[in-house]
Amino acid sequence: MAAKPPAGDPVQDAPEVAAPQHAAAGLPAIGHTLRIAQRQMGVRRTALTLLKVNQKNGFDCPGCAWPEPDKRHKAEFCENGAKAVAEEATLRRVTPEFFAAHPVADLATRSGYWLGQQGRLTHPMYLPEGAASYEPVTWERAFDIIAEELRALADPDEAVFYTSGRTSNEAAFLYQLFAREFGTNNLPDCSNMCHESSGSALTETLGVGKGSVLLDDLHKADLIIVAGQNPGTNHPRMLSALERAKAGGAKIISINPLPEAGLERFKNPQTARGLVGGGTPLTDLFLQIRLGGDQALFRALNRLILEAADTTPGAVDEEFVREHTHGFEEFAAAARAADWDETLRATGLTRAEIDQALRMVLASRRTIVCWAMGLTQHKHSVPTIREVVNFLLLRGNVGRPGAGVCPVRGHSNVQGDRTMGIFERPAPEFLDALEREFGFAPPREHGLDVVRAIRALRDGQAKVFFAMGGNFVAASPDTEVTEAAMRRARLTVHVSTKLNRSHAVTGARALILPTLGRTERDVQGGGEQFVTVEDSMGMVHASRGRLEPASPGLLSEPAIVCRLARRVLGPESRTPWEEFEKDYGTIRDRIAAVIPGFEDFNARVSRPGGFALPHAPRDSRSFPTATGKANFTAAPVEYPTAPEGRLLLQTLRSHDQYNTTIYGLDDRYRGIKNGRRVVLVHPEDARELGLADGSYADLISEWTDGSERRAPGFRVVHYPTARGCAASYYPETNVLVPLDATADTSNTPASKSVVVRLEPGDPA
Repeated sequence: MAAKPPAGDPVQDAPEVAAPQHAAAGLPAIGHTLRIAQRQMGVRRTALTLLKVNQKNGFDCPGCAWPEPDKRHKAEFCENGAKAVAEEATLRRVTPEFFAAHPVADLATRSGYWLGQQGRLTHPMYLPEGAASYEPVTWERAFDIIAEELRALADPDEAVFYTSGRTSNEAAFLYQLFAREFGTNNLPDCSNMCHESSGSALTETLGVGKGSVLLDDLHKADLIIVAGQNPGTNHPRMLSALERAKAGGAKIISINPLPEAGLERFKNPQTARGLVGGGTPLTDLFLQIRLGGDQALFRALNRLILEAADTTPGAVDEEFVREHTHGFEEFAAAARAADWDETLRATGLTRAEIDQALRMVLASRRTIVCWAMGLTQHKHSVPTIREVVNFLLLRGNVGRPGAGVCPVRGHSNVQGDRTMGIFERPAPEFLDALEREFGFAPPREHGLDVVRAIRALRDGQAKVFFAMGGNFVAASPDTEVTEAAMRRARLTVHVSTKLNRSHAVTGARALILPTLGRTERDVQGGGEQFVTVEDSMGMVHASRGRLEPASPGLLSEPAIVCRLARRVLGPESRTPWEEFEKDYGTIRDRIAAVIPGFEDFNARVSRPGGFALPHAPRDSRSFPTATGKANFTAAPVEYPTAPEGRLLLQTLRSHDQYNTTIYGLDDRYRGIKNGRRVVLVHPEDARELGLADGSYADLISEWTDGSERRAPGFRVVHYPTARGCAASYYPETNVLVPLDATADTSNTPASKSVVVRLEPGDPA
């Protein structure tokens, strides 16, 4: 039996469990939102803040990247967005006195939930080598420390500059500019851990590594397929778009190992029907697929479409295929060879279910496929997404209104960061433009992504780690290896608004640099500033904070980068860092000169609602690929399997969670209350394994190299997941995923198909 948690840190392995719910939002969502917000912000601050979320004259929600409609509700936010805003706009403060009372050794024993609940950071904090506690430090001294370590490196590639998706376009552009002027492309970001597989597959097949649809396309679609995604918890405002699509006659197919309440029925809290009525049923066909079986399913659908075309004109869009695609014959041969026994084994579905899906596909003129981590975090994720593209190309569903690819991003500006150049493998054209505009020669050698950065830190090849936002330690796989790697660094630096686990896992020296949040006014030498973000559908718009900063000691992210660059690069740098800090409009002018699609940036972003970035496949059915056309592909079908007595485990979020930020200990829609260390197992699988509902088990992952990882003390919950599959929350289960268990091509951690055995255990 493990020790009790520290005082004030709640037990998380003894939840109350009830039946899962079959509808999302409604009155309970409003009540929960207001309780959380008022606890953190108070009544008046809650009203002032939430009414500015996602408004054209307000600030972009620091939660998900779902786009806003042109006509917006006064309450244009969801429950989880309100939680994110409440934790940023909280009245709670983490001061130097807090750090004096809580040495790093104490912080290391605390849960992520407890750390996040302490409030906003107020002062730059420094952990000297050998010290037990962080101590306050001036900004000038903090920048001197970073400059000392960076200048002492034998090679710029010994530094790693990580970025979280909440960083603004302006800060991201400056950050990559500084890193490259310093001399490295080591710019890993959170995309490496989530949608890198999407970008890899889409760039190869369509020529653009982003989604091709706009919000209005969902409203026009005949069929929307939601695969490997849970909008009710992860992107709740998407449910409003699905509801509107249903009102327009669209059908929805949900593909998921778990039944998800939001996709079953949506009780829109902005309508009377949602508040007091029965809400809107969303899913017309639920395909409860086995983990990792999605490639096999789309391959089978493609075979059936080809067979239908043999007798039914129009089943395949032959004109589109002929004029706009490449590789059809090889793809068609592979699709026609799809094996039915293998398909049913890989998917866990019946032939009747797949045939029903086919009828809905053939009846649709305009089809969109949406997906998230359920497709991107497998070893074979890239070929899976390529097969989704094959499926859409076959019927001409790219570059047509109401149709296309829709990878649904998480962080509010993760897509914008990549557009701004946060990428370890930058395109030569981007580097050429930087060189022309700023007069220095950027490094051309590819840098480190997240997994390779952890290896470099582990092996002593990287010595300084700088994080612009995020919670790197908790977000990364192979927790013990990641933490040991971070502790080998000479210096770790985190630009943050709140405490998280990464602040307790430090290099020999460590800094915490507190920054402004999205909710706060940003006043610089040139007056009040705004920043911009790009949503999941390529819309760029302004974000203006309204609250007074949590502390007068905070700096904005652009200011931090500019001051650091001046200190590190010195007077030899020709980049006008001081001008950039004073006036963000000057940053946007340079973005316009470097990045296509941002021409006349300042004028266009001043318009309410912003503007859409160009997307060649959507805008003109042109495809900037190696062949100049959209590429069909023909990869072998892959899917994970588990030996007898084992299960396939996926990691996922609870409803009171956004990525590694834990807002509370409930997962209301799944019936879990006051606890997080649970494993969801089908009742029949649990009985075969001798695991009673309410018993405890250790999760042990097994890998082909013979290695194992253990996560102890999870309460077994009998749950209607797909047979042979289980689910549990991250970051608690990140320990089960080895650093080398990654997706082919994209190198994304394979967190959605982990082979585990469950051994009887005790609460942890």
